[in-house]
Amino acid sequence: MFYLYIIYSISSNKYYVGYTNNVERRLFEHNNIDNTTYTSKHRPWILKKFIVLNNDRGFAMKIEKAVKRSKSRLIIEMIILEINNLKDLAQLVRVPMHRD
Repeated sequence: MFYLYIIYSISSNKYYVGYTNNVERRLFEHNNIDNTTYTSKHRPWILKKFIVLNNDRGFAMKIEKAVKRSKSRLIIEMIILEINNLKDLAQLVRVPMHRD
């Protein structure tokens, strides 16, 4: 199962959006892995939200890309506060849930 997750850096007041099949592991990696990455520069990160997607990695990537492409803090905060399921998330970021 894949998840969309949103983490927040208190120190930098920034959000990060990703997808994973293990939310706890990814949060640990963002906070502890020694590689120099975007997230390593804004530690510590806290988990703000995760939403269950499905078993399709390609679909999870599309959802993540659509949220990131919006480049909108407002969209991210709307997801955190108001979106609780895949159907509403897919509608918000305009990603079709079924192939034609």
